[in-house]
Amino acid sequence: MSETDNPEPDRIDGAPHPRETARVIGQDAAQAGFLDSYNSGRLHHGWLLTGPRGVGKATLAWAIARFLLATPPAEDEGLFGAPPPPASLEIDPEHPVARRILARSEPGLFHITRSVNEKTKRLRDQIVAEDVRSLNRFMSLSAADGGRRVVIIDAADEMNTQAANALLKMLEEPPARTTLLLVSHQPSRLLPTIRSRCRELRLGTLSPDDMAAALAQAGIDTPADGAALAELSGGSVGEAVRLINLDGLKTYAELVTLYDTLPRLDRARALKLAESAAARGAEARLDLLFHLQDLLLARLARTGATGQPPKIQAAPTEASLLTRLSPSPAHARAWAEQAQAISARVGHARAVNLDPVALVLDTVFKIQQTAA
Repeated sequence: MSETDNPEPDRIDGAPHPRETARVIGQDAAQAGFLDSYNSGRLHHGWLLTGPRGVGKATLAWAIARFLLATPPAEDEGLFGAPPPPASLEIDPEHPVARRILARSEPGLFHITRSVNEKTKRLRDQIVAEDVRSLNRFMSLSAADGGRRVVIIDAADEMNTQAANALLKMLEEPPARTTLLLVSHQPSRLLPTIRSRCRELRLGTLSPDDMAAALAQAGIDTPADGAALAELSGGSVGEAVRLINLDGLKTYAELVTLYDTLPRLDRARALKLAESAAARGAEARLDLLFHLQDLLLARLARTGATGQPPKIQAAPTEASLLTRLSPSPAHARAWAEQAQAISARVGHARAVNLDPVALVLDTVFKIQQTAA
């Protein structure tokens, strides 16, 4: 199996790979933080790119890689003085480095993700020590040209203990002119010693306008209700793409319509929703349904705690539903406790392969009990 045939665990279905994304949108502070370090002449060797999943961490890592490999080192002032310091990470897409990175043939770049197990021919669920130790071969092969080298690890949270220890050795004794970029959705899962040896770039969630721009760049049409999409996705482009692919706005509206019948429950509507989400081959839709139900419960708890619903409605009639079912802090506590109980129940039931229809209906009845 060639490199270009390998599955890419860091690619979101329905969207371009981060290396194919030309511009980082909505993360100006993180870009400025890196450029400030670069222009100071004290570029750190290890960078930890953190923030919610799907907000552009990997896209920023690839943009930094293009920038470092395509930008020549600053030279002493010559006859005409030193050139101005770079003010942007953007590189001409026709630059040879940009073209080689797009073709996955740039010799100065090494990309680590979960690999395929040669015995099972299946994608591993962790980054293993073998993946990280292959860096040694990369360093020896690319050391002769004297240029920069960049390593991207996506996601660093997925390294097992042996892989993390192998990476730590490299962070403790970094090779010359080498920059390591660690994409991390949950930095608390990393070894404290790895975190302490990296500079952190924290990325935030995207505004509705930035979300629309990022989706347009990916060639994805934004739904008419872009504000609801941004609200349910939590400002994550990756989550927005999932909602679009699985018709998540419609599913959330169906949940709101169903629970608007509480404390009396439209059982026929509940059964129809459960059967549609639990059909054969609909695992992704079932996952999304439980995720959206968790979001609805969280919004109920937030409404009771603050005394008002969120400013942006994620579905028609949502505001009236939230205020009716959660009018006080006491109701907020009840909904928060039920959300925690349902999450644990769903996790256990799916681990033992409980019938999906029965599981969905069970969670609906638990919510009905709380509403009553």
